[in-house]
Amino acid sequence: MSYDHTVLTYEGATPEIDDSAFLAPGSRVIGHVRIGAEASLWYNVVVRGDGNYIHIGARTNVQDGSVIHISTGTHPTVIGDDVLIGHMATVHGCTLHDRAFVGFGALVMDGCVIESDAMLAAGAMLTPGKRIPSGQLWSGRPARYMRDLTPEEMANNQKGVAAYVVEARKHKKALTESGNGSGGSPHGN
Repeated sequence: MSYDHTVLTYEGATPEIDDSAFLAPGSRVIGHVRIGAEASLWYNVVVRGDGNYIHIGARTNVQDGSVIHISTGTHPTVIGDDVLIGHMATVHGCTLHDRAFVGFGALVMDGCVIESDAMLAAGAMLTPGKRIPSGQLWSGRPARYMRDLTPEEMANNQKGVAAYVVEARKHKKALTESGNGSGGSPHGN
């Protein structure tokens, strides 16, 4: 028995998903999508690459209920390695560099860039074309610069990435042991 998630070929494009990635039940991956090693898509995440492409790097986690999409014909969505994307976030037609952080319920709009070790706070809205420089925290609706992150905060974000890699392995194992895992499909189930 396999647990319920969708990997859908759309207009000839089949998602490329590393075998070590974790796709939780309820996750949906459609079209022009590439997902790296030990990345995790949590429960009820949608990653929809129709009309442009989405790349999600190694060890990146996209937490429960989040939506990753593109801007048709103008902006792909490129997410680097070791990125944290909080629960219920929307990431649309933008670039998140390695080690970027997007808080719970945040919105990242077309043409935005969040540089390495930069953070968009929970509930914030980064309006089209904005860029968060490395090491900065932005917050609000619309988001604006709040302060620089401390080295400790940046290190804690990376501890979170490592914790999600471990947690994904545990969930994958639990699903397999409970009889709900598919036991070795190429999509990290």
